[in-house]
Amino acid sequence: MSVLSSDVTRLLWTRLLLAAAAMCLPATLLHAALSTAPDISGATSLAGRLLVASPDLHQPEFERTVILLARHDHGGAFGVVINRPLDARPVAGLLEAFGQDGGGITESVRVFVGGPVSPEIGLVVHSADYRREGTIDIDGSVAISPAANVLRDIGLGKGPRKSIVAFGYAGWGPSQLDDEVARGFWVTVPEDAALVFDDDRAALWAEALARHKSEH
Repeated sequence: MSVLSSDVTRLLWTRLLLAAAAMCLPATLLHAALSTAPDISGATSLAGRLLVASPDLHQPEFERTVILLARHDHGGAFGVVINRPLDARPVAGLLEAFGQDGGGITESVRVFVGGPVSPEIGLVVHSADYRREGTIDIDGSVAISPAANVLRDIGLGKGPRKSIVAFGYAGWGPSQLDDEVARGFWVTVPEDAALVFDDDRAALWAEALARHKSEH
């Protein structure tokens, strides 16, 4: 299985942010002009927090979603939805879709809809006990890696202790997420591995929202 070089990995994450800024995304709730200067000076980055949809947010792609934010800076933001599971899929088939050898692997993994942008991009949110080239450590307990780097190890029982395999992501252009949070479309809570990898996906949104209310 090939391993992404650091240059290719940086290119992947850069492409995620550029795609969020360049496309007319469903996440653009405010339809903000993309020509706005990418300036969030003085703003606090929300990277590493859980972004929780407000009860007033009724956009189908994001209603009752919880998103782990991996990046949030002057260039925009992106994260992975962690409570939209699909069916289990054979790891071998997923590897073959990435052009990798799936031979000898019989395990299956539950696949998640990570967001409406670039559904061909696979990402794995996982516990920080596992690390490969290309892994981004979010807070010491949760990390995120390109899926092609991780799936074979998962199939061989050598992967992270906890993981979520997601396709697609949620993305925002410069200042868009800040505007949406200011208008009450989203609230945030500290990232908690117990929430991120909770087996009860159906209850995750309500639990995360309750945590926000208890803190305020």
